[in-house]
Amino acid sequence: MKKLTFFTLLIVVITIQAQRPSDNFRKNPLLQYANISLMVKDLSTGKVVDECNSHIAVVSASTMKVVTTATALELLGADFQFKTTLETDGEISKDGTLKGNIYIKGGGDPTLGSSKIGDTGFMQKWVEAVKLAGITKVNGKLIACETIYEKQVINPRWLWEDMGNYYTPGIHSISYLDNTLKVYFNSGKIGTTPEITRTEPQISEMKFLNYVKSTDTKSDNAYFYGVPYYNERSISGEIPANKSDFVVKSDLPHPALILLADFRTALQTAGITFTENPSVIDNEISTNKIIYTHLSPTLDEIVKEININSNNHYAEYVFKQLSVTKQAQASNDGSKAIIANYWKSLNLPVKELFQYDGSGLSPTNAVSANFFVNILSYMYKSDKNKSAFYNSLPVSGKNGTLKNFLENTKLQAKVHAKSGTIARVKCYTGYIDQNKRTLAFAILINNANGTSKEVTAKIENFLLEVSSMKK
Repeated sequence: MKKLTFFTLLIVVITIQAQRPSDNFRKNPLLQYANISLMVKDLSTGKVVDECNSHIAVVSASTMKVVTTATALELLGADFQFKTTLETDGEISKDGTLKGNIYIKGGGDPTLGSSKIGDTGFMQKWVEAVKLAGITKVNGKLIACETIYEKQVINPRWLWEDMGNYYTPGIHSISYLDNTLKVYFNSGKIGTTPEITRTEPQISEMKFLNYVKSTDTKSDNAYFYGVPYYNERSISGEIPANKSDFVVKSDLPHPALILLADFRTALQTAGITFTENPSVIDNEISTNKIIYTHLSPTLDEIVKEININSNNHYAEYVFKQLSVTKQAQASNDGSKAIIANYWKSLNLPVKELFQYDGSGLSPTNAVSANFFVNILSYMYKSDKNKSAFYNSLPVSGKNGTLKNFLENTKLQAKVHAKSGTIARVKCYTGYIDQNKRTLAFAILINNANGTSKEVTAKIENFLLEVSSMKK
C-alpha cells in the first residue's frame, strides 16, 4: 500500500510538472521549431514559476533597451543631464566685437531640437546668452566642436538595409532635430515614380536617387540607403498612390551643420554678424570662456521616452554616454565593457549577455531570459531607481509599444514591459502585477513559423495563463 501511495504521488508530481504553461506554449505549431528563452519569477518569493531554455541567449531586438536604460540609471543617476556649452575665445572690445570665435561644444544631448522632449525654445535662449555676453559682432566664425564621441558614428554591427533611415541615424557628438530629415513626396497613379518636392530641414546639396513607386499600399514602405556625412541617399520601396506632401523620414547626414546654419541665422536676425563662414572641428578646444550651459531633460525623462516609444536614437546616445564616465572620448566598445563589468560586479550572469549597441538594432545582440529576469529583479529592489525604471516601461493596453498588447484582457494595465521586434524576432520582458504579487518575466522568441501578430497572440495567452497560476 505504501509503495502504491508513493508511486501515485510520484505520478501526480510528474503530471503537475508536465502541465506548466511553457509546455503547451512550446508545442504550438507556430513555435515548436523556434528558438525560445523564457522565464517567469515570483519576486515576492524568489521562486521560478516557469522557464524554458532560460540560460540560452537569443536575439533580443529592442528589449536590449532594458539593459541600456537600467545600467544608465544605475551609473549616471536619474537626475543626470546632458550638457551643451556655448564658449568663446578672444577678447570682446568695447563696441561689442568679439575678436575670436563662438563655439558650440557638443555633449551628446539627443534632445537638442527634438520633437519628443526638451526645450523647444532653446535657440532663442542661446541668442540671448550671446547678447548678454556683450557680443554684437564676431570677427571670426561659429564653430561646432564634436569631440565627446568617437568618429565612428554608425555602429559596425548594424545592417546596411537600416542605415540611412531615421530609426538608425548616426550618433554624433552633436545631435539636432532627432538627427532626422523629412522628405516630402507627391505621388501619382499606381506604377509611377512619386516626385520629391522638398525636405525639412532644407539641405541645398542633398541629392536623392529616387526608385520609389506609387502603389496601392496604405502606409510608408519606402527605405533610404546612405552613410553619414555624405549628402546623397537612394530611396527604394513604395508609398501610397495619389498623395500630396507624403512624408518619409531619412537620417541627417551631419546634424551639426544644420545646427550651425540655424543658430547663425538666429544670431544674424538678432543683429549679430560674422566675418567668416561656420565650420565643424573634431579636436579638443581649450582656454575658452563658457557663456552658456544648455541642459537636457533629466535621464529619467529620457529613459521613459526610450522605453515607452522604443526610441533608438535616444537609446544609442545614452549607451554611448556611459563610456564618458571612464574615458575621454565615448565609444561603442567602451560602453559595452562598462555595462558588462557593472553587472558582473553584482554577480549577474553576464556570460548570457552579448550586447553590441544600446537600442537592440543589431541582429548580433543576444540575451537570455535568465539575465533579463535578474536585471528586473535587481531594479525592482533598487532604492534609488526602482520608480524611474518601472515607470519608464510601457503599460499593457494603455501606451507606447504596448498600447494594443493584452488590451481588453484581465492583464490590461497590469503589465509593465518592453517589447522587441525585428525580422523573425518577437520578445517581451517586464513585470506582471496581479493577485497581490509581482512576476518578473522574459519571453524571447526567434524564428517562429508565423507572423509577428500570431506570435504576439501566443505570448499573450501564455502570460494570461502563467499569471493565473496559484502561488
